[in-house]
Amino acid sequence: MRKIILLSFLSFGLNSAFAQNAPYWQQHADYKMEVSMDVKNYQYKGKQELVYTNNSPDTLRKVFYHLFPNAFQPGSEMDARLHFIKDPDARMVSKVKTPDGKEVKQSRIESLKPNEIGFLKITNFKQDGAAAQTRVSGTILEVTLAKPILPNSKTTFTLDFDGQVPVQVRRSGRNNSEGVELSMSQWYPKLAEFDFEGWHADPYIAREFHGVWGNFDVKITIDKDYTIGGSGYLQDKNSIGHGYQDEGVTVTYPKKAKTLTWHFIAPNVHDFTWAADKEYTHDIVKGPNDVDLHFFYKNNPKTTANWKQLEPLMVKVMDYYNHRVGQYPYKQYSFIQGGDGGMEYAMCTLMLGNGTLEGILGTATHELGHSWFQHILASNESKHPWMDEGFTTYIEDSALNELKEKKEANPFAGNYKAYYSLVNSGKEQPQTTHGDRYDENRPYSISSYIKGSIFLSQLEYVIGKENVDAALKRYYNDFKFKHPTPNDIKRTAERVSGAELDWYLTDWTQTTNTIDYGIKDVADNAGKTTVTLERIGRMPMPIDLKVDYTDGTSETFYIPLRMMNFIKPNPNANEKRTVLEDWAWAQQNYSFTIDKNKTSIKKITIDPSGLMADVKQTNNVFEVK
Repeated sequence: MRKIILLSFLSFGLNSAFAQNAPYWQQHADYKMEVSMDVKNYQYKGKQELVYTNNSPDTLRKVFYHLFPNAFQPGSEMDARLHFIKDPDARMVSKVKTPDGKEVKQSRIESLKPNEIGFLKITNFKQDGAAAQTRVSGTILEVTLAKPILPNSKTTFTLDFDGQVPVQVRRSGRNNSEGVELSMSQWYPKLAEFDFEGWHADPYIAREFHGVWGNFDVKITIDKDYTIGGSGYLQDKNSIGHGYQDEGVTVTYPKKAKTLTWHFIAPNVHDFTWAADKEYTHDIVKGPNDVDLHFFYKNNPKTTANWKQLEPLMVKVMDYYNHRVGQYPYKQYSFIQGGDGGMEYAMCTLMLGNGTLEGILGTATHELGHSWFQHILASNESKHPWMDEGFTTYIEDSALNELKEKKEANPFAGNYKAYYSLVNSGKEQPQTTHGDRYDENRPYSISSYIKGSIFLSQLEYVIGKENVDAALKRYYNDFKFKHPTPNDIKRTAERVSGAELDWYLTDWTQTTNTIDYGIKDVADNAGKTTVTLERIGRMPMPIDLKVDYTDGTSETFYIPLRMMNFIKPNPNANEKRTVLEDWAWAQQNYSFTIDKNKTSIKKITIDPSGLMADVKQTNNVFEVK
């Protein structure tokens, strides 16, 4: 019996060690696609060859593909979501009147006609030449393989597909509100991601995506009058023209030619997107490190000036991101008027183009930021949208502030106000909530974009801006072209700063605990002043406290958080700072003494930077009267 117990213990120990020390791996998918677009009926036919490398320790007997266009059909999960969510996306619903004259919102998907829906139909699926069994369930294709894929082996999938581009309801589609004819995002059979957590074959219900790294070789045949912009490098630019040709080259087509075949190669990406229109103006501007910045926008005199002004600004923004996070690794990026909000894709964005300069600058800056925080650092934005949207919002706000002549001391102040409104609404859900499963859209947006951004701006308060800057660069360097998780950004910040930050990741992202500290009492104490603080909220924090005196001087006091085992560098080297004893979370009150009497004090302030997200700040300032 003792031997059995000992062997069981050893077995458990070895298995545990393997689980903790298993090396990082990720799958790889190389796509070759040829597609022909019929611009009269907005249907397309294509062939796909996909070489899939199983770098996992698992033997795979099934694989899954995304068929995103199927979401744009009456009765789909995306359609159902619009019927039941309290605040449906305004772009996806229309207002109609009931027989009794009431105005109600109706899903735009519900009213699509057969020639307006989206679909993607798969035929002739083979694995290494042998037929495989397929089953379609909404936007997911399940494939039972002809033979298992062993660990560290490759297999080749081939298939034919027929698609129809839907009338644009959201992101992908045709003939949108700005008149762009084809916005081709999520248009092809896309292999689902398989990682250490298993398959991520999420149905297309609402918003975010996750993809497999690989190389794309794509040929698109379309009417020769259309200009295409999108992912990848055009291989035959001097034969295609449309603004891609080298300077001084004149492009001519055979007289009888009705179509052109565009050949793009996109290396080391996890998606491929394109858009096409007959009225695109196409500009190319040199960006940092000889990167070509392409701009595709409708030839509209009312908006052309805004796009022209946008071009040099985006050169500055890319340069800022390069220095703040890390070098952009490709030699091309395209800003494409796609006619529906803004959405990040590999080496490009589709975005609205008819707004003000300020509006398109904000959108372009945000979407370009996603190149770092989604298309190079490819976190799972379905499960952790705050890592993608939040970090992008943080870097966007930083970049836009850098462009201003008069810079704001706290460019994130508006984000904190939005977060407080969410907390006060009572509708906040933890950031561990899957992106599709928030009760309402507004809490999702604030949680992902705003609270996700505050994760980093508040981290400046917790460990210091210099440490956050260094952590972002190391995070980028260590995890580019990988799929980082929340623990990876936390551990990177710990390695850079030396602080213990598990409490921060846990409370901020996995709970709805809030931060609430207050000045409880300020009392005379034999010629000195005793200040008593209280922790009211559940989430702990170190405390920066500033004291302004009646003689015009000031000083700061820093109270370390015991569980951090860390002392933050003085954020203002020109101001005297006293580091006090640490504050243990279980102690709700904390007192310290100032070596001056109360009458000499004008004001005491908790967190003068405004970077700590204290949800009730009325008790954060004490003024002596």
